[in-house]
This record gives sequence, structure tokens and C-alpha cells, in this order.
Amino acid sequence: MLKRVLVANRGEIAARILRACREMNIETVAVFSEADRGSLFTTLATQAICIGNAAAKESYLNQDAILTVAKHTACDAIHPGFGFLSENASFAQAVCDAGITFIGPSPEVIATLGDKSTARKLMQDQGVPVVPGSKGCISTAKEALENAETLGYPVLLKATSGGGGRGMRRVYAAQEMEDSFNSAQAEALACFGEKGLYLEKLIENPRHVEVQILADSLGNIVHLGDRDCTLQRNHQKLLEEAPAQILSEETRARMAADALRGAEAVGYENAGTVEFVVAEDGSYYFIEMNTRIQVEHPVTEMICGINIVREQIRIASGLPLSFTQDEVVFKGHAIECRINAEDPHNDFCPCPGVIDYVHLPSGFGVRVDTVIHPHYEISPYYDSMIAKIIVHGRTRNEAIFRMRRALEETLIGGVSSTVPLHYMLMYNPDYISNHLDTGFLERNLSTLLRPLGEEAKL
Repeated sequence: MLKRVLVANRGEIAARILRACREMNIETVAVFSEADRGSLFTTLATQAICIGNAAAKESYLNQDAILTVAKHTACDAIHPGFGFLSENASFAQAVCDAGITFIGPSPEVIATLGDKSTARKLMQDQGVPVVPGSKGCISTAKEALENAETLGYPVLLKATSGGGGRGMRRVYAAQEMEDSFNSAQAEALACFGEKGLYLEKLIENPRHVEVQILADSLGNIVHLGDRDCTLQRNHQKLLEEAPAQILSEETRARMAADALRGAEAVGYENAGTVEFVVAEDGSYYFIEMNTRIQVEHPVTEMICGINIVREQIRIASGLPLSFTQDEVVFKGHAIECRINAEDPHNDFCPCPGVIDYVHLPSGFGVRVDTVIHPHYEISPYYDSMIAKIIVHGRTRNEAIFRMRRALEETLIGGVSSTVPLHYMLMYNPDYISNHLDTGFLERNLSTLLRPLGEEAKL
């Protein structure tokens, strides 16, 4: 078993990893920026060390500083969490070269699956359905136009590296292509340091469904079911559920088998997520694979009772998975609301500042992943997510009622947040009846931002 783990991240995911290590009797080192000095996650570690100024490139993206601390504190592993360096193949390679275990897949696998055009080709070779698109990276707007003419509009430009909706543009007509290509390429370069793009057919009004997998170094690989991540804004997930109730049992089984087959083909190890879009006719297509823990992993943990971070650490220690596929049992339904310090009434403008007071929900079937507290300062330098509220119920309806209650108990003073928007979602008739697609939020935002009328509570 690993003895000392450095957590190369911040906020709630850093706290999540540190707590798992504590339960496993593993010493920990937290690295933090000046902006996070005194943050809750730093107090959960055996040792905490400042590695730079507030800007991410000077701290959480500073590979040399992180590796220096890991060596100086004799860490035998680094957990990257999500975001930042979690899917950076060169960082994973540098960790391995330093004789330290990277808690994640190999650098080669990260590089292969991190290039979305390469990942598409891999899945195609395994017989996994893939959205029609360009054969590889496209380097000019002219080339993009030629591919779009073949595929037919609308199309989607996507960065070959990274994720989170960055470097993505929808294109509905030829005259939009040049500006869309240039802006997508510039954003990809700024966010990921690479400007590669590829093109695929835009599947309109889809659902977004993903499959969680775990694989150890001994050849054991399992899936932990599926999640519905359809509710998004600008390709950023807002709310997630497990399981994805739109899937028939036959489709669910095929999707899981496709996810496992693709992961096995690349020699995957550790936790990963295979993402699909589901068209209106029920057909589904692979879009990408994320080679890390996901923000939304708690909904999977809630329905199967498996600690995914703990399994990550066991796998990195060279141990087998602690269960077999036959032992994975799914119970009930889980919902996660991502609470962001943003103002939905002002185009979701980030709202950094100091939290005056906070009261978080609790009780049966409720989990909150966060590091906020009274007087906590939300920094303008990082992602605006400040908490995740997760509930579990025997049925989807029970989970919805439980989430309503949890959101009613959630009080965050001093900054604007998305709590009211999530609360309104819990009363929306189309959400309740599960009539959703990835464009749902944009179409219904004005309605969702209205005060809740008494008639909606009936």
C-alpha cells in the first residue's frame, strides 16, 4: 500500500482525496497557492506546503514546484484529482520519471485518449459507434469547410485536447465556419496549450450519458453503471443523475460493454469515464473518454456503495479491485447539483467574494462535498464551483423531493450562487418527467429564473 500521497489539486476534490487517504491510514501532503492559504483542505493533510502565487500557472499548474515538493517530502504517489494537470500526459510522465506513482492511467494512455481524434479511431476499431466526423485533426478553416460539406450541417468543432466545453463551437452554416474555427482554435491554445481541432456531425437535442469504469493492473476491469449528465450550459454540466433512466436495459448493457471493450483495447488502468451522446431515436455514439476522476463521481458512489477514490489508490498500489462485476449492486437513484458562485440573472457571471454565512443540508440520504465555511473567500482565479449537493432515494421521484428539501436548507450569504436555479429545476415539469436534452437549460432559462409560484408546488 502507498505510504504518502501528494494531492495536486484544491477545493472539494482535494478534501475528498485527503479524507479517503486518512481512512486508509495513508499520510498526505497538500500543495496550495497563496490564495488558498488556510483553506479547509490544507488542514486535512498531514502536511501542507505553499507552491506559488494565486494564478494557477504559478501554483496548481506548476509541474516543477509540485514535483519538487513530492520529492522533498518523500511522497510515493501523486493524485491529480480533476482539472489542472489531471489529464496532462507530460506531467504524468514526469511523475513516473521521478520514480513516483501517478494515481491514474499511464502517460501513454492519457496521450492516446486525450487526443480526441485518436480516441475516436480507437473506438471505431473496436466496433464502438462513433459520431461521424473528420478522419483526424484539421488545421485550417478551409479544411473544416470541406469536411462540413461532406458531413452536412450542423457540425461541431472540438479541441483535440482538454475538455469542459473549451475549444468547442457549433457551426450551422458555411459562413459561420471561419470565425468559429479561429475562436475555437484560439481558446484551445489558451486553455490546453495545443490548437488542434477536429470536426464531427452535431447530434441535435441529444442526451449526454457516461459510463464509469475501474481497471486494475492485474487485468480486472468493471463498470459502475451509467450517469445522465444532460443538463448543461455551454457544455458545462450543471446537474447529474445515476442511473440514466432513459436507457433500456438492452441499451444499458450494450453501452457498458462498449465502454469496457474500448478501455481494454488501450490497456486502461485506474478510474475513467467513457462518454456518449444519445440521439432522439435511442442510438448512441462515443464522444470522448476522460482519464481521471469526474466531478460527478458521487452519484455513482451513492447508487453502488463503492468508494471510487479508495479503489484508485488501491489500484495505484498494485492491488486488485476489491470486488468483481457480479458483486456490483445498484440501488435507487442519486442526483447531484453543482453549486457555483455565479449569478444566473447576469449571464452566470462568476461571483468571487467572502461568504458571510453558510448553512449546508444534512440528514438521511444527503451528502455535501465542499470546503466552504463562514468567512471563506471565493477566489477569482479558479473554477466557480463551491459545493456539490448529492442526494439518494429509492426512486428518482424520491430523490427529487429529497433534493428540494436539501436545497431549501442550503443558505449561502455574501455571494450569489446557483442554488435558486437548481431549486427551480426540481419543480420544472419537464425535468420531473425527464423530458430533457442538452439544450434544455438555454431554452428554459427565463422560466427557471422566475420566482416559484404557489401553483407549481401543488
